[in-house]
Amino acid sequence: MDKTTGTTKVSTAEATPIIPLPHPVARALVVAGSAVALIGTFLAWTWTEEFPGNLTVTGYPGGLQVLTLFGSVLTLLFALSGYGIKGLGWLTPGGKNSPVLLAALGVFGTTGYAMGAISQELGGLVNLEPGAWVSGIGALIAVLGALGLPVDQPYGAGDPDPNLWGRIRHSLTAPDPGRAKELPSWVEILIIAAGFGVGLYVFSYGIGTEYSELFIGFLIIAAFGFTAVTRAGLLKRLSALTAKHRNVTLGAAFAAAICFPFTQSNDQFALIGANILIFATVALGLNVVVGLAGLLDLGYVAFLGVGAYAAALVSGSPASTIGVQFPFWAAVLTGAAASLIFGVVIGAPTLRLRGDYLAIVTLGFGEIFRITMNNLNGNSGPDVTNGSNGIPQIPDLEIFGFNLGVPHDVIGHELTRSANYYLLMLVFTAIVVMVFRRSAESRIGRAWVAIREDETAATAMGINGFRLKLLAFALGASLAGLAGTVQAHVSYSVTPEQYQFAGPVPPNSAFLLAAVILGGMGTISGPLIGAALLYLIPAKLQFMAEYQLLLFGIALMLLMRFRPEGLVADRRKQLEFHETGQLDVPEDKPLPEGATGVAKAGA
Repeated sequence: MDKTTGTTKVSTAEATPIIPLPHPVARALVVAGSAVALIGTFLAWTWTEEFPGNLTVTGYPGGLQVLTLFGSVLTLLFALSGYGIKGLGWLTPGGKNSPVLLAALGVFGTTGYAMGAISQELGGLVNLEPGAWVSGIGALIAVLGALGLPVDQPYGAGDPDPNLWGRIRHSLTAPDPGRAKELPSWVEILIIAAGFGVGLYVFSYGIGTEYSELFIGFLIIAAFGFTAVTRAGLLKRLSALTAKHRNVTLGAAFAAAICFPFTQSNDQFALIGANILIFATVALGLNVVVGLAGLLDLGYVAFLGVGAYAAALVSGSPASTIGVQFPFWAAVLTGAAASLIFGVVIGAPTLRLRGDYLAIVTLGFGEIFRITMNNLNGNSGPDVTNGSNGIPQIPDLEIFGFNLGVPHDVIGHELTRSANYYLLMLVFTAIVVMVFRRSAESRIGRAWVAIREDETAATAMGINGFRLKLLAFALGASLAGLAGTVQAHVSYSVTPEQYQFAGPVPPNSAFLLAAVILGGMGTISGPLIGAALLYLIPAKLQFMAEYQLLLFGIALMLLMRFRPEGLVADRRKQLEFHETGQLDVPEDKPLPEGATGVAKAGA
């Protein structure tokens, strides 16, 4: 049955569960299955320590068992909140049952992957101990029970009787949470701090996974767990608080980021964190060009290379052909200024183009930069960059007598070289975030959005499109050059092959653009999250390097199909890519009897 109210059409067609079970029975199966899976994590899963993580110990979960343990606890909490237990209702302000199904699927996926990995690496199912079977069977029971729970939302008016796949997809949706009760400001700030604390712990755990099997299990449980928390409405509640306390949120985010190197004992993981920040900062600069101004730049990595080469030439490296050494602040300004100049020089003659033509020109610029750096070797051209050998032996930075290449003891924790550069890059990221935020909220930022949506209409309203596009191009280039100055010192050397359009190792133009699209164009946190995922996953899954570009393409296709607005989308993108049920133009309805109209002149 459909009910039409005003301009919004609402469907009240009842949605039945995937498996027809009585509601109390289905919820009891979820609780029992989750409890069984939880108990199984305290039993041995295999008999030998040849499988990484030492899953042979009874009474002490380790490795993949910890992930199943966490997922089982999350499923239990969501399932118990459906009973109306006092103190658990806040867990599900949005969907009541879809979070249970998603969490149960995460447990089942992680446990099933662990059992499959053990069987594959050790030579068959015979290598599984009873604990693995207990957790696997418990996870399966929880999934079957979750499929029998009532669906959170009725079917839409456009598809009142979907097929099985449509019913499964619909069972994973949930309504938006209602308005939250007003809390004291200090409580809201504590909730924000707790949220970022949980985020720091999850990120630190993921980046600190020591073998690929554990990292794949982490990805499975993290993906389903994050989606379950989103469907429960917790993320929207947290987003409402962060929007209310924006400055507190930014402070909490950077406080959590500062704590990251203190959670790592392996210098390799701190190095991954530093490279993620470099990649994320460059992606945020590209977000100015693509996300705000709507200019498709396929050669953006060249501006990172310009900043890196400029910093390397004035770094005092023995291989530098200039033979000078600038202090840190001067080297940073040199890299940013060089990229700015290149941005203006390249943008001035090309930004009168639009769409695909602009994309082709910027792609050409990226390749021209790489070829030029190769040719400035003293044979094909002047000896400036040492050609394909690049500029090696770049010395470590020294800021106010603080040598970043030497470990330092801070609060009883040793900060390694990588941790030092991570903290330096974090300062640069804060600067770029501040520039992006101020630019997006200014008149210039609103003009960029107007040009992105419809340049012809923006020009007709008096906006100087060419000048503002050139400003966006120059600003994005200078931000990339800023990150390039640090990248040169972190990697000890710069070579032309580091700055390609596409390749197996980020950063490159394709991965930078993908980070912006994956995270969410026009947002601050979107490119940061997208860049972190696109750098961390290849760094952890080295054994899949040969198939990286194939998997990268598949992931982009799935993203465009199921989440075209990105992981973190602004309101405009959500309305653009998803049906809201609201008409584009309000219905022309006559005024009720006795109502008084207002003439145009009177208005």
